[in-house]
Amino acid sequence: MKLFKLIVVFLIINFGALALGTWFMDNGPQSEWYLNLNKAPWTPEGWVFGAAWFTIMLCFSIYMAFLVRDLGSKFIWTLFTVQFILNVSWNYVFFKQHLIFPGLLIIILLTLVVIYFFFKYRIEKVREMRLLLLPYIIWLVIATSLNAYIFLYN
Repeated sequence: MKLFKLIVVFLIINFGALALGTWFMDNGPQSEWYLNLNKAPWTPEGWVFGAAWFTIMLCFSIYMAFLVRDLGSKFIWTLFTVQFILNVSWNYVFFKQHLIFPGLLIIILLTLVVIYFFFKYRIEKVREMRLLLLPYIIWLVIATSLNAYIFLYN
């Protein structure tokens, strides 16, 4: 498949994941439950989450398109699917079900999957492409710390 088509496919899938996750959390960030939690002092303003996820999914889509084009394998697709499921399910588990510790476990697993992509798959033709994963990794580390704080202090 041509690179441009792969980028479009991954943009649709990844932004679809964001939409699905938003739907699953059912107004979670504005819920009374979440607003009354003791949150970390470094919790960003609400708009930062949208800007961060837009950037993350844009970069991740480009990275995945190059990865699939150059190294496409069943295992890469499986790993991508695991990432998708973990990403979407965190919203439901944390915001909808209010399960803070299981949410923490999910986000830790998601972080490990993305870090695995970073270290395992260096696209030979363009080694720097893996740098596109850094926004995702950095954000997941921040999000994990926010989830952990809520777990520890609530």
